[in-house]
Amino acid sequence: MKSMSIPALIISLILSANVMAKTVSIRADSWYPMNGEPDSEKEGFMIDFAREVFSAAGYDVDYKIMPWERAIVSTREGSSDCVVGAYTEDAPDFNFPAEQWGKDITGYFILNSSSWVFNNLDSLLTEKVGVIEGYAYGEDLDKLIASRKDIFKSIPGNDALEKNFKKLAANRIDVVIESVSVGKAKIKDMNLESKVKLGGQNPSSDSIYIACSPNTKGKALTQIVDEGTKAMRESGKLSQIMEKYGLSDWK
Repeated sequence: MKSMSIPALIISLILSANVMAKTVSIRADSWYPMNGEPDSEKEGFMIDFAREVFSAAGYDVDYKIMPWERAIVSTREGSSDCVVGAYTEDAPDFNFPAEQWGKDITGYFILNSSSWVFNNLDSLLTEKVGVIEGYAYGEDLDKLIASRKDIFKSIPGNDALEKNFKKLAANRIDVVIESVSVGKAKIKDMNLESKVKLGGQNPSSDSIYIACSPNTKGKALTQIVDEGTKAMRESGKLSQIMEKYGLSDWK
């Protein structure tokens, strides 16, 4: 191995640090159309947003998929910078921008042959319900899930939603709780449109965000998000990205 002079070594380390400092690492489980397969033609509108706002600020984006619980822990510890598709309940200690990156409505998916209809949370207590480990579904539903493990069956992993829909199709559970847009996209992807339908949804929507580590860099990144989101909306780029996924601006 060739030796390196001390000044050259110092310069090399500084350059390496600068390169690292100009990268934003984003981790999440697949939650399409918000975020999907890395390096694909359609990575998800939130990843497109991230690439747009951070590249304008001089950052590269390093996006990878991992189970949601691991993504939260990794970002909390500072091993990665941000997660996408987050509710404030997912990680209250994280840095959240003022600008949301979408609105989401929780839906309740059932077999086409089922006559069950979602009326309120109590109506879930007669069914076997599939949920995803580590997800936040709202304060009231989270409490119910935690208190009734006999009703709510939790699955971890990157493919948890696919597994839940397979269990539903096989009559092993009765209801799958998922974002309406995400659930419909997954049903289409799995060719289950003839077997699975929406049995109801929450009456109101929730804001979803990119959320960053509870540290100084995370705070700075959310400021970039706020400025960049406003710029995207004013330029028309935000609507252009949403249209790519068959969606429209939520405001």
